[in-house]
Amino acid sequence: MAGFRSRSESARSGNTQKDKPSRATGYQQRRPAHKQRKSRSQGSGDKVRDVVFGVLRAVTVDDAFGNLALPKALREAGIKGRDAAFATELTYGTLRARGLLDAIIADAAGREVQKIDSVALDALRLGAYQILRTRVENHAAVNTSVELVKAFGAGQASGFVNGVLRALTRKKPEQWVERVAPGDSLGALALRNAHPEWIAEVFADALGVDPTTDSGRAELERALAADDARPIVHLAARPGQISGEELALITGGTEGKYSPYAVYLDDGAPGEIAPVREGMASVQDEGSQLIGLATTRVPVAADLPARWLDLCAGPGGKTAFIASVALSEQAKVDAIEIAEHRAKLIQQTVRDLPVNVHVGDGRKLEAIRDLDAPEQGFARVLVDAPCSGLGALRRRPEARWNKDPKDIAPLVTLQRELLTSALAATAPGGVVIYSTCSPHPQETSEVVRSIAARTGAEILDVTEFLPELADTNTDRTAPFVQLWPHIHGTDAMFFAALRPADN
Repeated sequence: MAGFRSRSESARSGNTQKDKPSRATGYQQRRPAHKQRKSRSQGSGDKVRDVVFGVLRAVTVDDAFGNLALPKALREAGIKGRDAAFATELTYGTLRARGLLDAIIADAAGREVQKIDSVALDALRLGAYQILRTRVENHAAVNTSVELVKAFGAGQASGFVNGVLRALTRKKPEQWVERVAPGDSLGALALRNAHPEWIAEVFADALGVDPTTDSGRAELERALAADDARPIVHLAARPGQISGEELALITGGTEGKYSPYAVYLDDGAPGEIAPVREGMASVQDEGSQLIGLATTRVPVAADLPARWLDLCAGPGGKTAFIASVALSEQAKVDAIEIAEHRAKLIQQTVRDLPVNVHVGDGRKLEAIRDLDAPEQGFARVLVDAPCSGLGALRRRPEARWNKDPKDIAPLVTLQRELLTSALAATAPGGVVIYSTCSPHPQETSEVVRSIAARTGAEILDVTEFLPELADTNTDRTAPFVQLWPHIHGTDAMFFAALRPADN
């Protein structure tokens, strides 16, 4: 099981019977919602877990994004170093494994999780994650969870939480997993690796494997396991400002496998690294860097204007990457962003680079007043389209449990419209790179093929321009590139290259 680290037998009870917590039946969800928001007044006595639990509550109650809430909470609490790393593991791990944890908690408690008080349930999730997937001592996981419930205004649930978590300690983690997800069905495979079944089905479809066969099931499990694991930090050296080799030497990191500008960091605070503070490098998944490389590498006609377009630019990471290359080629980049607050983020990210940021709808370029588009069209256009984000679930830990397959259809409509607009804005002989942070075929190859057929655009084999990927799975995905955590160590990003029709 991805992320599982087994503990020594001496730390466990050998009981393998189906245990029920003795006090589990005595506590129902009966506190009004406004009481569930009550915050601790003095804390539980464990500063790190107080912060972790506060973030879990923010995600549950306020639909906060865990990857945004945690760094802010750590800064405010002054938590750094190993304590910050521990807090990150507990927070992101608990959020990623929520569905699996809920299934185990429901079995141990003898009731559906929907009937458990919200504060108690978050405490149970945190405690269960420590017991099932970390090396934290069982007694510490149980006791700190009980104290958290008391500190966050749900002291009447402390006995219930204590009973459920003690029940979890009486079986090995793998026994609990097998109990709630037995067999080889797709649903069981998904739950064992902390994914909803529908997302596992999407992954199997995108991988082109049959999960009912041994080989197909094995590859799908590798993909799900890698997507369930904590990702390492990827840095991107800014082209023309610092090399990947120099950045690795400065940071003590490892040079990337595919992008010449990528550096891997196992841990640490990247925001404190000098090249990052000085704008010479940034935190960016290696897959995003490969999309930037494709945007700048595919050949275009020699007589085209030195104007490039990023049609969906927020928050600006890819914009800054391609603009760094544009600087060396004396080209300018126009960046379009529909949300004003995200446009401001782009401006901060691309400072000192040849980028003009515009607020507007990428589907309606003619309505953007300050966009002085070249009459001939742009030479290079990047469409990093809004998508389901199924390829970045490692970095948005709670997202897998909040997404719905019904969300896909309206996104596909938007993606088709944006790609059509991009092709119309591209000069003959120019190139459009279409990318998504999703492997869903409806958002990827199906969008590209349908718009190419409608507009007469030529689909280029983008793998030809990224020889770094030659030894991976590009023969299976050409003319497109589909990246995967278990193959490339990146997010599951997709990208394609198109040449607009001459007319």
